[in-house]
Amino acid sequence: MVRFRTLAWLALRNLGRELRRSALTAAAMAIGLALLILSRTLADGAHEDWIDSGVRLGAGHVTINAPGHRDSESLDDRLTAAQLQASLAAVADGPTPDPPLASVRVSTRGLASSPEGALPAWIVGVDPAVELAFSRLGEEVVDGRYLEDGDRLHAYIGEGMAERLGVRTRSRMVLTAQAASGDIEGQLVRVAGIYRTGVEALDQSLVHIPLGTARSWLGVEGATSVAVLLAHSSYTDEVVEGVRDSADPADIEVVGWPDTHPDLYSALKLDDGGDWAFHFILFAIVALAILNAVFMSVLHRQREMGLLRALGLSGRETGLVVLIEGILLTLASGIVGVVLGLAVVWFFFRDGLDLSGLWPQDFNFGGVAFDPVLYPVIEVKHVVQSVIMTVAIGLSASAYPAWQAGRLDPAESVKVE
Repeated sequence: MVRFRTLAWLALRNLGRELRRSALTAAAMAIGLALLILSRTLADGAHEDWIDSGVRLGAGHVTINAPGHRDSESLDDRLTAAQLQASLAAVADGPTPDPPLASVRVSTRGLASSPEGALPAWIVGVDPAVELAFSRLGEEVVDGRYLEDGDRLHAYIGEGMAERLGVRTRSRMVLTAQAASGDIEGQLVRVAGIYRTGVEALDQSLVHIPLGTARSWLGVEGATSVAVLLAHSSYTDEVVEGVRDSADPADIEVVGWPDTHPDLYSALKLDDGGDWAFHFILFAIVALAILNAVFMSVLHRQREMGLLRALGLSGRETGLVVLIEGILLTLASGIVGVVLGLAVVWFFFRDGLDLSGLWPQDFNFGGVAFDPVLYPVIEVKHVVQSVIMTVAIGLSASAYPAWQAGRLDPAESVKVE
């Protein structure tokens, strides 16, 4: 222990003697870690925002439906009233700390028509009160209003559909679809409001009508699906497993958002791969900075190290002095880097990073309208991962110079001027 304290004191003394070099090396590591934390928090915030936007315009974080419905999209593959109640009970008893929001839906493919023409439509019957809290559509109103409790023969349509059908708020239009009985049924509705999401496919096809209207028109007692919105996407797997365990897998199908939104999931994986490529380059720069500083320190102090060997230090102890220098530099810069990174995130980006000047209006990514304002999200596990990786790189970069220092020949080293 006494010997180790002496070696640590020698390492600290060496860092102090080369204060400028030590400060520059520590600064490189601290800035690299701060940039890594900033990049990771912005990426985490952007990813969660994309997921939230996608699931709130679609089927939620978790979707419950009858087996085969996702492939057939037929009313024949629907949840009965008993299955619906069992599904809702399973969601309510889920493992999440915050109660999830469940939206019961009756959906079908059909046709929306007016005197001006007709368009293929994805018709979804919803509970207006629940859906207003669930979906983003209620926030995207450009004319009129969203559906309300008490609405019966009303519809909420996209701007693209309204333009192509030549309808506006309070105009009438006809929805046509195949009912559960197999007959083709039409339903006259009045446009209550018009929305605009920026996703052209949705704006031209998605129609919301009251759940009661959809059930009576299509002859459905239960529902085609239950969409579940969670407080955070990280709870998805837990809820999926929990619902599956509490229900008969032969009666219902439970899937998470990666299965219902494959384009979004692929886009996020691609973006995450780009983030890791950036982090790899950043780590390589930090590692080279540490390696250069510590290795040059060894080369410029060969005579000193030779004298240490002559005074009784073994090769292993001489190398340990150099390794301790790298450890001290890494620890100091790691603390400074974390503080600096979190401070930059909090003081400069807590109100978001506005990229509206760099992106065109209605920029889509993975089938989701891209929000040009990125809000950072600090996830402790990713901060810890960044610190661990930085420390590992710092130690790895110090290992070779330490090995070289331990191999120096004392007789030859003292001759070096």
